[in-house]
Amino acid sequence: MTSTRSLLAWYDAHRRELPWRATREPWPVWVSEVMLQQTRVETAVPYFERFLTRFPTPEALATAPTEEVLAAWSGLGYYRRARLLQEAAREVVAGGSGIPTAASELARLPGIGPYTAAAIASIAFDEPVPVLDGNVERVLARFLAEPEPVALAATRRRLLALAAELLDRTRPGDSNQALMELGATLCQPRAPRCGGCPLAPGCRSRAAGTMSNFPVRLARAPARRICQVAALAERQGAILLFRRDESEPQLAGLWELPLVEARRRDVASRRLGARFGGSWRLVERLAAVRHAITDRSFAITAYRAEYSPRGGEAADVAEGVEAGWFAPESAEKLALSGAARKLLARLAGGVDRRSAARRTAPAPVCSSAP
Repeated sequence: MTSTRSLLAWYDAHRRELPWRATREPWPVWVSEVMLQQTRVETAVPYFERFLTRFPTPEALATAPTEEVLAAWSGLGYYRRARLLQEAAREVVAGGSGIPTAASELARLPGIGPYTAAAIASIAFDEPVPVLDGNVERVLARFLAEPEPVALAATRRRLLALAAELLDRTRPGDSNQALMELGATLCQPRAPRCGGCPLAPGCRSRAAGTMSNFPVRLARAPARRICQVAALAERQGAILLFRRDESEPQLAGLWELPLVEARRRDVASRRLGARFGGSWRLVERLAAVRHAITDRSFAITAYRAEYSPRGGEAADVAEGVEAGWFAPESAEKLALSGAARKLLARLAGGVDRRSAARRTAPAPVCSSAP
């Protein structure tokens, strides 16, 4: 197929040099595909290199403490990916046969769906199976001028059939990566650069000048906006952080600043005491950030807090709550939630707030009592 040859020739000439493309070893390929599931390439690169240095094999990840794995993942978000990757590595090690070579077998492992399984199998093991991620969806939907939403099963079958037609069976991994690369670099969501596209001659939406109409998406409900208050409590150069319980459905095991849902300062103070123990007084607004997770948008206002334990130091926090006082350099090495990492970065310069009063306080992102 002419389009297949053109696509591979374009990829050979224009592909980006990325660390996971320097090898076809299955473990680095697997790690990269998991990281890239919901993370941009430029963000993933340094994490990939550090993660592979610390966990160079499935065995190294399988035997590592989960806390250490989450710390290495901290900042990438969607921490369930790290947990499932470790769970899958443990299954592979326990099985004793190494990483599965077929997409159908890979898809049985925790955290590996059809796309990730096909990507690993084609790149690492030359299995001729097509992939369909967001970038590929966009390329193929525009090529066909696909009128139906890409989320529909029938639409996805049509796109996968086209991806299979474009697949070079002697270089399936490169074929799949070429489509992904095309979507990431030329066939972008806005302002596609059709002039350099190897598929342009057969692209129906380009011929009609309707590229921006594709892919068609199902209407999505707006993100739910949640207002939160974070407290920065300090003691002898350290900040107070709390660790979420392993049983929590989201962000399990991650460290974060004391955080409650609230708009008003007085309400936040009461809720902080109820959740974390002690009594809290929010005295000075320090920062305001936004943080998004899938269908929720968090507006977080951080305050310098005066924290008083009830019952003396022995009863420092609520019963059953894991907490600790950490120097800033130690906190950075913890498995922090994305919101905590963002807040601490905004509060850069350590925990010494003596000059904070001389700075202009930021406007809150949620209305609150003064």
